[in-house]
Amino acid sequence: MRIIGIIPARYESSRFPGKPLVDIGGKSMIQRVYEQVKGCAGLSEVIVATDDRRIEEHVRSFAGNVIMTASTHQSGTDRCAEVVSKISGFDVAINIQGDEPFISPLQIELLSNLFQDSTTEIGTLVKKIDSTDDLFNHSIPKAIINSKNEALYFSRQTIPFQRDVAQSEWITNYTYFKHIGIYGYRVDILQEITQLPVSSYEKAEGLEQLRWLENGYNIKIAKTEFDTIAVDHPEDIELINRKFFSQ
Repeated sequence: MRIIGIIPARYESSRFPGKPLVDIGGKSMIQRVYEQVKGCAGLSEVIVATDDRRIEEHVRSFAGNVIMTASTHQSGTDRCAEVVSKISGFDVAINIQGDEPFISPLQIELLSNLFQDSTTEIGTLVKKIDSTDDLFNHSIPKAIINSKNEALYFSRQTIPFQRDVAQSEWITNYTYFKHIGIYGYRVDILQEITQLPVSSYEKAEGLEQLRWLENGYNIKIAKTEFDTIAVDHPEDIELINRKFFSQ
């Protein structure tokens, strides 16, 4: 089985323009992501997918693989679909967030292993929620999982609701999972799901994976012990530099 790791990278961002090129401890964020992903032995190829020549030139400067894609894509999933339409010979595509400079190769390996089962269409990761702040943070999607480790639903709301239990006790009374935003897709399934129209649940929650569930696709779940450190705002860079690079 041949697996390609794809790192979508946009220059334009309403919250943080130029984010992929920002310096983190002497290297750009996109270079750090690329090097982490290259550490995953299970990938046959790693490619940055961008719509910006500045990012393309920078990736080439550190001898990375990069491909130009359209500027009209609405999501990283759409950008990944364009890559696999241009580069043949892969069975599975892994969509790695371009703003997580310290993603663990072991997370990518864990996700890739879901596709050892030939029936897996789409895969993703979750991690147990350990803090009440995360549990009630609407920016952190929660995953509802069945007994076969398949996704039932994803929500920004804290579900399931615990009747007759004080909210302060929810986290100790039930195991909740946060969604880690890395996806794997069988290549044929990737091409199918990017042709689907926006669904009602997706529109309501702002979560693209609900489109796939609503249209009957199966999402397999693997549980990771590693958390992710995402860069969403410029101030996140200061926090990361203090945590990892301060003397």
